Amino acid sequence: MLKEAVFHRAMSPFVYKYDENTIHIRLQTKKNDVEHVELIWGDPYDWHTENPDDADWNFDPSKTNHWNTFETSMKRSGSDELYDYWFIDVIPPFRRLRYGFRLHDGQTTQVFTERGWFNEKPLDDTGYYFCVPYLNKIDVFTSPAWVKDTVWYQIFPDRFANGDPSNDPTGTLPWNSTEPTTTNLFGGDFQGVIDHIDYLVELGITGIYFCPIFKAKSNHKYDTIDYLEIDPQFGTKEKFKQMVDLLHENGIRIMLDAVFNHAGFHHEAFADIREHGSNSSYRDWFHLRDFPLVTEPMPNYDTFAFVPEMPKFNTENAEVKAYLLHVARYWVEEFGIDGWRLDVANEVDHAFWRDFRRVVKEANPETYILGEIWHDSQEWLLGDQFDAVMNYPFTNAALNFFALDKTKATAYANEMSHVLFSNTMNVNEVTFNLIGSHDTPRALTRAGHDKNKMRLLLLSMLTFSGSPVIYYGDEIGLDGDQDPGCRKCMPWDKEEQDLNLLMYTKHLLQLRQQHKTLANNGHISFVHADDETNSIVMRRTSEDGTYYIYFNNSNQQVTLPAPAAGQGMDLFSNSPLPSLEVTLPPYAGTIVQVL
Repeated sequence: MLKEAVFHRAMSPFVYKYDENTIHIRLQTKKNDVEHVELIWGDPYDWHTENPDDADWNFDPSKTNHWNTFETSMKRSGSDELYDYWFIDVIPPFRRLRYGFRLHDGQTTQVFTERGWFNEKPLDDTGYYFCVPYLNKIDVFTSPAWVKDTVWYQIFPDRFANGDPSNDPTGTLPWNSTEPTTTNLFGGDFQGVIDHIDYLVELGITGIYFCPIFKAKSNHKYDTIDYLEIDPQFGTKEKFKQMVDLLHENGIRIMLDAVFNHAGFHHEAFADIREHGSNSSYRDWFHLRDFPLVTEPMPNYDTFAFVPEMPKFNTENAEVKAYLLHVARYWVEEFGIDGWRLDVANEVDHAFWRDFRRVVKEANPETYILGEIWHDSQEWLLGDQFDAVMNYPFTNAALNFFALDKTKATAYANEMSHVLFSNTMNVNEVTFNLIGSHDTPRALTRAGHDKNKMRLLLLSMLTFSGSPVIYYGDEIGLDGDQDPGCRKCMPWDKEEQDLNLLMYTKHLLQLRQQHKTLANNGHISFVHADDETNSIVMRRTSEDGTYYIYFNNSNQQVTLPAPAAGQGMDLFSNSPLPSLEVTLPPYAGTIVQVL
């Protein structure tokens, strides 16, 4: 047993409060090193004495008392390239818990505690053990329950649909008349969204994430001029409110993009600094290094990346904080938006985000707070800042396997298991899973325009734990390279749409809605990964049943072995199966419900 690989700390994501009664516990061991793990656990105040009259809360050797414990087997619930991960949920009767681990490798048995390793479990002092002092309800990580069942649709406003040519800016081009550039406009607006609500409902969409809609100079609107005004090319506040109300009436939530890391070059505060220099009353609103301000060869003020048009806010400044928090509250209270997606969230200070959460949740506790972070996000997901982040680790693993052929089946299963164990189950259930966005090449383009690979990408996303998002047009085969290529106009002529891919996407969303285990109930594990055939079987289990998702990511027909005994129902063909063995054509997948 390689003790150096065994890891646990009494903190998230290795132990956390899943709900007001339940504690989740995880343990890491070297891959294929440990055969069995038991959790040793009990209430820290539950002591046994041979003479009940001598019962005491303190240990006394003369009374031969000892700590009462339970021993419960843990489940090996996943593996990555280096480690196995073990899991158990515990409901402590009095919401207090001390615990340790007994590990068996087939030859030796060892007990692992907060104080190290022992041959036998120590019972004379609970101080040896890891501790959850008390399960306070207020400490449980909570996010809006509705997010678990939401399927998002991301809209780049200028490119979805032009429903009202009267608000088109000067120079607006005819719809889809040319390739997108970093500056051209096509007139997409709120009325265009209203005109296609029926399309979104029929597709199975229950949430829309809008890229920025506030007044700005660019076509992407990430250079905000006024956070309290709608950009006139999209419509008015009245039109926006009408759209929000109609979406809500049709069961669709709405999330806006909050660009609070930086303002636009023409924002009132930054414009005042450019005019008045060091005498500006806004000089402390931004990170300025010298006067006068210059943009070339490099700006002498902090920006997003090195973009002069996007000066970085100083969110530690009290006036800036008050201003931006007012914006956050305003759109929730006045227009009933359901969520904020936070742009460049990792470059804003944590204190600001803690205040942001307090203000937004006071306005509406059911508001979803989503951070744009591309790397390990644990420090933002402890319950005091974000509800979730954009799940780019999922994106990278899915694209590398299904689209780009950079990895094999085992590596994919390992990476996805690592994704699941990087965060708590509370977070995984509401994390924002994507296979492409306005910041990346289109998924179909990454897949070499192979529609079968695109189907596998959709299958992997729509059966994984989390809240998935379809980037507008992906469902009908829209392609496009890196920005601005990935921001093409939505083609509304059915002759320009892949209707087979559209029907496939609809069917997946219907299955996700009908079978809750495929959405966000229960556990995920990978029970088969074969590099030779490049095939995978993923299991999803909950109290509602067991499902297997089969993937053949190869150019050959593959028969995947039955992952368990029993019969099933193929949910794609709606055909009964005498066993759980499945044969798939090249680059295909299916879902089987165990009967």
